[in-house]
Amino acid sequence: MRGFGAGFALLCAGCSGWQSAIDPAGPESRNLQHLLWLFFGVSAAVWVLVMLVLAVALMRRAAPSTAPLRPGSRGERGSAIAVSAAVAATAIVLVGLTVGSYRATSALGARGDEPLMVRLRGYQWWWEVTYLDPLPERVFVTANELHIPVGRAVTVDLVAADVIHSFWLPNLAGKQDLVPGRDNRISFTADRPGIYRGQCAEFCGLQHAHMSFFVIAEPPADFERWRSTQLQPAVAPMDTEQEAGQQLVTGKACAACHAVRGTGAVGTLAPDLTHVASRTYLAAGLLPMTRGSLAAWVADPQTIKPGNNMPAVPLSSDKLRSISAYLASLK
Repeated sequence: MRGFGAGFALLCAGCSGWQSAIDPAGPESRNLQHLLWLFFGVSAAVWVLVMLVLAVALMRRAAPSTAPLRPGSRGERGSAIAVSAAVAATAIVLVGLTVGSYRATSALGARGDEPLMVRLRGYQWWWEVTYLDPLPERVFVTANELHIPVGRAVTVDLVAADVIHSFWLPNLAGKQDLVPGRDNRISFTADRPGIYRGQCAEFCGLQHAHMSFFVIAEPPADFERWRSTQLQPAVAPMDTEQEAGQQLVTGKACAACHAVRGTGAVGTLAPDLTHVASRTYLAAGLLPMTRGSLAAWVADPQTIKPGNNMPAVPLSSDKLRSISAYLASLK
């Protein structure tokens, strides 16, 4: 009995959390949850009905007879009526589920009043996040995390840079593919603060499972403070160790791929590092954001995430400490 209780508690634990389609945190995800329960309820009812009909048929099975069947007999007419009714019921169920699915998913592409506009570009295996704005000076780039204000619609333009990826954010929205050469769009609104985990849901290569992202929904005032900070250039080094790290980051191979606004690093092939230490995770959710994680990643990215496009650059321990100190200061 205790084993059953523990198993039931474990099962219930999967119904909530930061990546659960049945723990909605916005109107779009709530519509999808209603659709999920509709499909579940209808499917369960159909299964029960089929089992009942099968049981009745087995219990009422007639004894074997050698007499030939007579066309137009009452049994034959009854069977024809039953089959016709089953076909009609199937058609009605399928049409009803199709209409329900369309109504639930059509809102995912609808834009609200003055939505926050974001462009999300999928790479193997990370996400480039660009906050769009009519004023060029208010456009900035970050990676793997979306900060959004609670109660305001967010429209995300989805772009693939290499292969097909899929945006999946269970608590707030559904799924939408990112297809090279084709721009897709998804919209959603968070109605409560929280951190919600998303995931690439389309197999896209060796590190597909390590391609997550996070949505931080926060009060509008907190979001505006975060955006104001993100618009600023990188902070200046505070000590000699950080100064040495800045010189290494902006003067060696790092600057060929990464950007650090306010410095000579202007690369566009890899995540923007201007405020890298302000993020919750490193390497698209693979490591917590700490100085130790930064040092480990710089020292040997291929062991941590095999197949990624960042090469291993030989560094002495002193240089590695300087680089990690500088990167950890970029908040």
